[in-house]
Amino acid sequence: MNDTSAVKDALRRQQIETPSWAYGNSGTRFKVFAQRGVPRTPREKIDDAAQVHRFTGVAPSVAIHIPWDRVDDYAALAAHAEERGVRIGAVNTNVFQDDDYMLGSVTNPDPAVRRKALDHLLEAVDIMDATGSRDLKLWFSDGTNYPGQDDIRDRQDRMAEALAAVYGRLGDDQRFLLEYKLFEPAFYMTDLPDWGASYAHCLKLGPKAQVVVDTGHHAPGTNIEFIVAFLLREGKLGGFDFNSRFYADDDLMVGAADPFQLFRIMYEVVRGGGYDAETGVAFMLDQCHNIEPKIQGQIRSVMNVQEATAKALLVDTAALRSAQRSGDVLEANAVFMDAYNTDVRPLLAELREEMGLHPDPVAAYKASGYYERIAEERKDGQAAGWGA
Repeated sequence: MNDTSAVKDALRRQQIETPSWAYGNSGTRFKVFAQRGVPRTPREKIDDAAQVHRFTGVAPSVAIHIPWDRVDDYAALAAHAEERGVRIGAVNTNVFQDDDYMLGSVTNPDPAVRRKALDHLLEAVDIMDATGSRDLKLWFSDGTNYPGQDDIRDRQDRMAEALAAVYGRLGDDQRFLLEYKLFEPAFYMTDLPDWGASYAHCLKLGPKAQVVVDTGHHAPGTNIEFIVAFLLREGKLGGFDFNSRFYADDDLMVGAADPFQLFRIMYEVVRGGGYDAETGVAFMLDQCHNIEPKIQGQIRSVMNVQEATAKALLVDTAALRSAQRSGDVLEANAVFMDAYNTDVRPLLAELREEMGLHPDPVAAYKASGYYERIAEERKDGQAAGWGA
């Protein structure tokens, strides 16, 4: 796509979901560094998410995490989001923080624990009904630490049984996105360790079961763009959890560690039709801002995805195809790299002005005084964080 106006039109349609937990206090297993102005309630998290949309124009939804965002009235929470100009996005489940889940949740050898976990997943679908959410996000920490600890095949049977029960509860316009993770906290065997395992379970269940790719959940050197291309080709890519990592699942700002990888991923999204709204691919952030300001970190992350997408849209596909078909290896790579090396920041600044936005979202946010206001207003009370 070489036409700048067409690229702008495509970028106007972009939607990037931010996560409620990114606005709370978070950290590593060693330390959580508290910050001023952190939200204390799910409503305040939504207020902060609305600021990201206000200054970027492309972040109209916020994912919630249960029980971290538990409220008495989810319809009222959805109405609050609407008042702030955003909406509730994916509902994320939590079957990894309760003591009962030490040996797993839906794959636990104890049927009572499995029932407890399943009840939570089904409750999340009820919350989807109340908020109008389309996506249920499922991630399981289930696995084992030692050989022989449990039967690998039995655990897959238990996983399949739970997923089938959740699938049967989904409404016609709902779906679940099944996440995977190479390791941690299970260190010998993880029940859903890779995209193949997630894909196999989803394929068996049907069209309302889709794979979600967390960009931090892979072994070093994994070709994530291949996974994206494959799942798009099979109609099984439900979405992304965008973040960056240097070692393991760091949940750093997307594009921070390897912006070229993000570009390569977004090229495959564009190439495979995943950028078209009808494919339903969800572009979500899954990040925990440990030392950087929360709202600014989300704004910068959204901008990083925008920049990678703009470069992907600028790839001269005709020239690339011609070089590929003629076997001109260097020319094909040069076409690809030309798009990546393009400075798209002026184009995006111009686009934002056309959309009635400030050309520099971070500068506009800093000048708004919002942070100073919430830092004063939220001095009292319990700041939200992991488990809150």
